[in-house]
Amino acid sequence: MSDSILLHVEARVAFVTFNRPERLNAIDLAMARALREVVEGLSSRDDVRAVVVRGAGAAFVAGGDITLFGGDREAAAATISELIDHFHAATVGLQRLPAPVIASVNGAAAGGGFSLALGADIRIAADTATFTPAYLRLGTSPDGGGTFFLPRLVGASKALEIFLLGGMYSAADALHLGFVNRVVPAADLERETAQLAAAIARGAMPAVARAKALMIGCDLDALERQLKAEKEAFLTCVRSRDFEEGVAAFLSKRPPRFTG
Repeated sequence: MSDSILLHVEARVAFVTFNRPERLNAIDLAMARALREVVEGLSSRDDVRAVVVRGAGAAFVAGGDITLFGGDREAAAATISELIDHFHAATVGLQRLPAPVIASVNGAAAGGGFSLALGADIRIAADTATFTPAYLRLGTSPDGGGTFFLPRLVGASKALEIFLLGGMYSAADALHLGFVNRVVPAADLERETAQLAAAIARGAMPAVARAKALMIGCDLDALERQLKAEKEAFLTCVRSRDFEEGVAAFLSKRPPRFTG
């Protein structure tokens, strides 16, 4: 297993940590593959009753690693296609786990990190956390199930507004809009997350698992269809001139100049 994803199990709680702090935990191919492997491994464990997903360092997950996206469009599309396959498999795998999944969000949750947080069963955020869809700044549509989860949390119209404008939302904004369950002081995030996970882990596991399944089980087929559609839309965008401009603008730290 790559050390870009760390797994620690303690007192029936699995802590899954994105571990590229020098890149704000941006997702590269190795990290996406490792995440899938970790999630698949958790599915066969009977000693895990809650799962915490978190980021090392100053960020939760700052989306995909944009340095992978430059150069030839077809080469970029091939890399991104493989990355999305692993990322989407992990997204479905987290939903299928009997144990509830908690996203513990410190710092930035952007792009794929935003979608990843939305896909957790419960989201707890530091008061310094930020949430940024970011996709359209690159000239792409969303992935990671964002178009599936966000409308269910805030409604279709508000979700579309959030994705189209691509702005940055504070933890307080996220709590007000309803896509975060709790906001706590940054200094207390680790402790509050551990207490929440421990409380869930003390529950009667058959009842907990069935409660989760009743909430989301009927939507799993729909999620997989949506993820397939997201991948197709994303790769179509990757092959466009606007994506090339979006990546160049991001790497140059300037506003994009899209031509349509």
